[in-house]
Formats: sequence, C-alpha cells, structure tokens
Amino acid sequence: MTTSLLLRGGVVIDTVPAPRVLGPADVLVEDGRIAAVGPDLAAPAGAEVIDVSGRIVLPGFVDTHRHTWQAGIRAALPDTTLHGYLERVLGELSPRYRPDDVYAGTLAGALECLDSGITTVVDWAHIQLSPDHTDANIAALRDSGARAVFGYCHLGGGDLDAFTAEGTRVRRAYFDGGDGGTVTMAMAALGPELTDPERALREWRLARDLDLPVTVHMGGHGPESAERGLAFLEENALIDHPTMYVHANHYTGDALKRIAGNGGTVSATPAIEASLGIGEAVTGRARAAGVPTGLGADTVVSGPGDMFSIMRAAHMLERGRPDGAGAGFTVADVLRMATIEGAEVAGLGAVTGSMTPGKQADLVVLRTDTLGTAAVRDPIAAVVLAAETRNVDTVLAGGRVVKRDGVLRGQDMSRVLSALEASARRIGADAE
Repeated sequence: MTTSLLLRGGVVIDTVPAPRVLGPADVLVEDGRIAAVGPDLAAPAGAEVIDVSGRIVLPGFVDTHRHTWQAGIRAALPDTTLHGYLERVLGELSPRYRPDDVYAGTLAGALECLDSGITTVVDWAHIQLSPDHTDANIAALRDSGARAVFGYCHLGGGDLDAFTAEGTRVRRAYFDGGDGGTVTMAMAALGPELTDPERALREWRLARDLDLPVTVHMGGHGPESAERGLAFLEENALIDHPTMYVHANHYTGDALKRIAGNGGTVSATPAIEASLGIGEAVTGRARAAGVPTGLGADTVVSGPGDMFSIMRAAHMLERGRPDGAGAGFTVADVLRMATIEGAEVAGLGAVTGSMTPGKQADLVVLRTDTLGTAAVRDPIAAVVLAAETRNVDTVLAGGRVVKRDGVLRGQDMSRVLSALEASARRIGADAE
C-alpha cells in the first residue's frame, strides 16, 4: 500500500544544478521518496497534507564529518589547539568510554543532527575500542532514524590481523544486505598521516577488498605532511580509491587538482579548522580545483553542532580571506555545499541532497515567522545567514516525519538525555 504525504504551499528551494527558489510549490512524498514538486499538486487519496505556506522547504543538510560519539563531552575544550584536543579527548577521555557510553553519545549526537535539520551525517567513529563498542555505535545510528555513513576506525590495538578480521566482521554482519538501509559503511583510515605505513597500507587495502570508500584526515597537518601523504597514496596506487579528504587546508593548488583528477572529495569543517588552528579555509580553493566539497561540524567538544553555524563560518571565513580571493563566494555556494554537494562528498548524491523526484525524501521545513527570519527577501540568504535550530519546524528522513511542530518524534527524549548526562558524569570523573 502506498503511503503519501503532501507539503502544501511552501517556499521551495532546490539545489540542482545550483540553489534556486522554485516559488510557492508543493512537495509530494510517496513511499519515502520525492514523487513530484510543483504548484497545486493533487493530493492522493488518503494522503496526509501538511500546510507549510510561507515556510521554507529544502533538502535536508548533509554533515560530511562528525565525531558523533562526543555529544557527552560537549564544550569540554572551547579554547584549545589541535594538539590539546588530541591529547585530552583521544588520550584521556576516550579510553573511559564503555559501549553504553558510545550508544548514549552517538544517539544523542545523531538526534541533535535531526533536530537542527541535518538528515545525513558521516560519523567518523574513532571510538571502536572493542567489538561491543562498534555494535553499540551502529545500533545508535540505526535507532536515531538519521541517514548515516558509519566511518569505521579500529582502535582495538596494534594487531593488524585482528584489525582485518574485525573490519571484515563489521562489514559482513551489518552492511552486506544490500537493502538500501539508512546506515552504510566507510573505512575511517588513520593513515597515512596519523599512523605508520604498514597500518596505513592495511587500512586502505582492506577498504578496497571490502568495497568501502575511505574517509581520512589528510592535508591538515602542515604542507610537508600533506604532500608526503598524497605521495604515499600515489606510490601505492591508492589515490584513485573513492576518498573523502578531511581538513585539506594545506594542499597546494596542484595537489587539489590531483585529488580532483582521481575522483576525490573534500570535507571542510570551517568552525573547527579555525578554532583549533588547523589552517586557512580551503572551501574556495578546493571547489575552484574541481573538488566536490562538503561541510562538517567535526566535534562539539570545541565548536557548534548545527549546520547554520557551520554555514555562516564557511561564508565569513572564505569571504574574509586577506588576499580577497573569496569575494566571489556566495550564500548559494554555501547552501550547495551543505546539501547536494555534501551528499556527493558522502557518496550519496544519487540518494539525497536535492528535490529531484525519485530521491529519498530527506526534507526540512523552516519557520519564517520569528524575529530573526521575518520579512525574508532572499530565502537562500535567510537559510544561510539568519536561520537557526529553533526555526526547524519539520524534518523528514526517508519520508518519515522525525520532527514536527518543532519537536522530535519517536524518541523518549527524557531517557536519551538522562543516559547522556549519566555517561558524561562518569566519563568526566577525575578527568580535570
């Protein structure tokens, strides 16, 4: 039996080929997919009709890089450096995590995404201390209802055979069904810049053997490390593997063109890259080199977790470049990066990120009857420069309403928050 939902009379923004306002229009959703977009669509028999007149309707945001498990240590290090973050979070706090802490943090972090209109998240999960930690992480993503790419980063010790066996187990146990589920898998590789060459080769070759894309922190550790890491991939015939480069700040124009020529993508996390001193904004340079570029929150330990803050950071940092090279960077560019371009970076461009009929109905409805968004002249500019989480009225993920009238649905939020607070207290004990 077909299930139908009609969003009636919204100010619809599509994102392909570039963000543009379609005008007052309806959006018809059938069986979880966008069926039609246009004015005065007929409501099928039995369809639920939601009046969104005067409200902005657009594709859900895509967060291309987030350590979702860290929701329980939010704002722990607001004024630190990258070194301080690595030392405190990965060196001191993460070893304290039990599987139930991973579940609590990941579920709350994924729900935070949905609450703020992020319907797809690439979860760079470097908290896989044991198989139980991994199982809890995947369970939380699935229970959240968000669309997610689970970036598997094995931290269970230096035994490379054990790494291979566990990565294979996870792939076969959870992601071999081919059922088009909302959670898919990628290899979150430490190498070549953050580990030794032997481990790096094992990670990338296992990704190839298991037919997994790679998401990797590369390009954010200085110019020499950036070039050395890219040369490592070229020398080992790995650079043509589907790869998302996170923090590509220190790549030269030539390196970015090499990445583009091999089908690579970039995830920029502008707020964190500025806050932790990782490097100057790469958004404009990467896109100019032909590299699809998405946006990410990275970590709520040191930065914001909503896409509105991230879009504003991207816009201002790029336009504020001292050489003036970012003056042509527009709000439409930013919105594209937060939606369809981010979906392409996540490997989901055919699934989500635009209003194209046939795609999954991952949609956001924004209120415009608040003081911060009233009298909207340019809806695209309003999304990027004025809106905030409290404007997110309705969210659909795969056609399922997960937020309505400003309230998350289908979750016991009291229980979610209580579990997160209990986990945060335990993890933070004696850590100061």
